[in-house]
Amino acid sequence: MKLSRIGRVSMAFVVSVAMGLGMTACGGGTIGYLWVMGTQYNQIAGFKIDDFTGNLTAIPTSPFSSGGTNPVSIVVKPGGRYVYVINKGTPATSTTPATAGQIAAFSVGNEGVLTFQLSYTSQGTTPVWASVDSTGSFLYVLDQQAPPVDPTQPTILPPYGSITVFAIDPNTGRLQLVPNQQVKNSQGTQLTYFPVGSQPTMMKVAANNCLYTLNSGDNTIFPYSIGTGGQLTLTTNSTITTGATRLTSVNANGSYVYLTDAGAANTPGQILPYTTGTGCALNTLTGGPVPNLTGASNPVNTMVDSKGRYLYVVNNSTTNSQATATSNVSAFAIDSTSGKLQPLPIGDTNNPYPVGAGPLCMVQDPTNQYVYTSNNIDGTVTGKIINQNTGQLSDLQRGSKFPATGQATCLAVSGVVN
Repeated sequence: MKLSRIGRVSMAFVVSVAMGLGMTACGGGTIGYLWVMGTQYNQIAGFKIDDFTGNLTAIPTSPFSSGGTNPVSIVVKPGGRYVYVINKGTPATSTTPATAGQIAAFSVGNEGVLTFQLSYTSQGTTPVWASVDSTGSFLYVLDQQAPPVDPTQPTILPPYGSITVFAIDPNTGRLQLVPNQQVKNSQGTQLTYFPVGSQPTMMKVAANNCLYTLNSGDNTIFPYSIGTGGQLTLTTNSTITTGATRLTSVNANGSYVYLTDAGAANTPGQILPYTTGTGCALNTLTGGPVPNLTGASNPVNTMVDSKGRYLYVVNNSTTNSQATATSNVSAFAIDSTSGKLQPLPIGDTNNPYPVGAGPLCMVQDPTNQYVYTSNNIDGTVTGKIINQNTGQLSDLQRGSKFPATGQATCLAVSGVVN
């Protein structure tokens, strides 16, 4: 059958629109961008997320340089126009000098392309994590080692870490240091950082303007209250003892805070649920610790879905790159009134859900259809469909594993930037 001239023009118009929207007969439009870091080559792999399938396709010119050495944490400014990468740096060896840690700032362009802007230095050393406040006005950078208390004795370091606060310019994404207005050093000048606990590894900004830092040195949580101008204020309970054997992550959902305790080697570990109280204190949730699921081990991170209904525990299983243990994600339902956790759904033999080897981080796409894990050992990203009614995870329809770059660490997502 021959098409009329009008029919041919109409079809050409439809095809043109579809191409303009990034649509094909095999997929939908791009609903967001995903960036995953890799330490082997100090690169960031960028992907476009397909609406219909959840499949990942490479962003043009990907991978991108991380702007430093050993990228470990990545955060997106709300609005999606700027991305900040924490490069941890590396210690000196017998053959190579040390490389300093720093923060690399990127702008997000057409199709999710990252363009390096500037590098910044935090006040301490060995930066390991970053968070942005809910307004996107301030960037908090966590250092494992705080700077010297007495600047005249630079070799004497305190036994704790620190947070450096930066104000984010809303128009350029550039960073400006925010000094500590509450504490002065021995010289009588304001500190340029905020002290935390021993060997911090992660932090989380909660909805109630509380910031919680996980201290791996003594398995404690150090809370701050976020005040005007990005200032961090010490609470009445400066250090919170958890009783954990091996604290590995901290997350928040409304007035609830969830910690993971990896416990002894080759054990499932447990989740420690709390409610937030006055002064950012943590109160143990009724019922106490929740055991991780059978078949899971070495929990290293968690993700709460965008609606606050489900908690997903990322189980690394092993830190041995030669091991064949199955890595997976444990899924729990969150009671909306009590915050209690319940494995979901009862009878689902696929929970915990298998992912790539050595997962470290997990994110949800901007439209809440898909979740992704970054897998360190096999250098991949695993994608899953999330059932909005039950929280169950299932494989993407056209393959769920995508190659990243080198040894993948953490990842971040953003909606499409116009």
